[in-house]
Formats: sequence, structure tokens, C-alpha cells
Amino acid sequence: MTTRGRLNARLEPALEQKLAYLCRRTGLATSDVVREAIERYYETLRAGGADARGILEASGFVAGGEGPADLSEQYKEHLVESLARKHS
Repeated sequence: MTTRGRLNARLEPALEQKLAYLCRRTGLATSDVVREAIERYYETLRAGGADARGILEASGFVAGGEGPADLSEQYKEHLVESLARKHS
């Protein structure tokens, strides 16, 4: 797999597209994206598998919110009610 710091990997087409996207989006070379990904994965495992909050903070997650307990199941109904209150 590795020979004196070199990596040769076969990627599924979907992963190849994701890697290309990361390179375009960050402006980094493939090697730099792979290095960064390995560093992040390594740090996550070394931390004992970070808690959900740590993972979200590390990923750049910016905000959260509050709402009804059934929001994920009844979001359409809640949206209709909210819009009706707003536009009544």
C-alpha cells in the first residue's frame, strides 16, 4: 500500500468524484486533501470517537435550533401552521 511515503489507492467512481470536488472546492492538490482527511480521521479516532457536539464543531456546523418533538415527522403540518400564522 505505501512505498516510501507514496500511496496508491483505487477509488470507486463516487469517491473519485468526491475527491475531485474537494480539490476544486479547496484549491488543494489531491495529496494535500488526502493528508488533511487522514489527519482529521486520525484525530477523531485518537479522541476516542468524538461526541456528536465535537464532530459538529470540528466540521464547521454553525447553528442549531429548537422546535416541536415531532418536527422531523410532522414538518409539513408545522410549516403550514407557521405560514398560516404569518400570513393571516
